[in-house]
Amino acid sequence: MNWTEPAIILSTRKYGENSALVRLLTHQQGVYGGVVRGIHSKTNRGILQAGNAVTATWQARLSEQLGTFKTELLEANTAHLMHDGERLNALSSACCIIESALPERHPYPRLYTVFQAFLQTLRDTEVWYESYVKLEMELLSECGFGLDLRTCAATGTTENLIYVSPKSGRAVCAQAGEPYKNKLLVLPPFLLGVYKKNRVQSAEILDGMQLTGYFLDQWLFAPHNKKLPAARARLMNTMKEHYGAEA
Repeated sequence: MNWTEPAIILSTRKYGENSALVRLLTHQQGVYGGVVRGIHSKTNRGILQAGNAVTATWQARLSEQLGTFKTELLEANTAHLMHDGERLNALSSACCIIESALPERHPYPRLYTVFQAFLQTLRDTEVWYESYVKLEMELLSECGFGLDLRTCAATGTTENLIYVSPKSGRAVCAQAGEPYKNKLLVLPPFLLGVYKKNRVQSAEILDGMQLTGYFLDQWLFAPHNKKLPAARARLMNTMKEHYGAEA
């Protein structure tokens, strides 16, 4: 059996002398693994980099087998980012978290579309930090753990939502959260579509990373005795260095 899909490469690991085990996220097939032969050939050189967009053809005699991939490059995203360590950290973190969090062979077409848009933002614009946070929000949602930021969990109001409950993942307004503010997570305004001075403030970026990181750990990784990928910790440190003085 076989299929051909647009895909984004998540990871590449050596497999034998001249092959690689590649895992990628496809539009309709979800996370899929397979072997690519002849990784040192002219055809494959430079293609099998995490974050690159490809057309992937998977083939195997039986559906439960590992199978093999043939890939054609659509967009060399990694090459566009080689000059920027911060963006490479973001790319690595996004690929690692998606690969680690999602079960194999389950379709996530919306997440694929959001991931594809994030890669374009990362490659082509300067304001990519908030896009990264929103990608992690989408990953939580696609895994069935979406945060409910529409109304206050305590009062039902839609006004002055500035906290998130670490237990329920629901928004909490300023008045209801005041007595418990040291136990609540900060809700950055940009996640509600509110922007100050037409840009996301530096403190908001760090608050957003703390928010999504907490729920990724508590809801997707810790229950399976896994830790957040080291690439995610590196990205958080990069953001703190970049924005810490401003925040």
